[in-house]
Amino acid sequence: MIRLRAGQVERIVAVGAHCDDIAIGAGGSLYAACRAHPGVRVTALVLTGGGTERETEERAALTALCPGAEIDLTVLKLPDGRTPAHWDEAKSAVRELRERADTGLNADVVFAPNPGDAHQDHRLLAELVPQVFRDHLVLGYEIVKSDGDLGRPAVYHPLADDVARRKVDVLHEHYASQRHRPWFDDEAFLGLARIRGIECQTRYAEAFHTTTVTLDLEG
Repeated sequence: MIRLRAGQVERIVAVGAHCDDIAIGAGGSLYAACRAHPGVRVTALVLTGGGTERETEERAALTALCPGAEIDLTVLKLPDGRTPAHWDEAKSAVRELRERADTGLNADVVFAPNPGDAHQDHRLLAELVPQVFRDHLVLGYEIVKSDGDLGRPAVYHPLADDVARRKVDVLHEHYASQRHRPWFDDEAFLGLARIRGIECQTRYAEAFHTTTVTLDLEG
């Protein structure tokens, strides 16, 4: 297992199709990064849920997951489940996100859905984000669901026990509208984190898919 350190993290971009996608897919990594790097700038975009209780939930959850961070969150009002029919609006939103995030300096990492995700809204973003963020490290996160689309990720971020638990606590505390869903429980969230932890020789981890990584072994 080869471990590479990112160094000082100053700017993070996070993209989700739905409110709670970012928290479920990368909430532990976000929390760990923001806790370790006070003042980090987090620029986020969610395509659906704007103007509803879901947006309120998302803002509260990101505040909890990004302690001490400067958060810039945009939640759009595209129709849930039909975002591919709004390709132009979605592409424009991702372009605007890059302009906001990269003022003066490229983001250090971009969290987005992964290309193997079976949900059409997630898959659209997985296609759009690398087209726009061409010079960035794009990490495609996982969302456990009934589609059975979990694959073999290449990148792992180990999570301390308290970080994994904090992520789950935030999900339960701030996404009340989702508690009725059969996959929204501790066993699902911690179970996947435990499996990914086993794969990278730690207890808990979040895992990501990526297509292009540039290494600097001298810096």
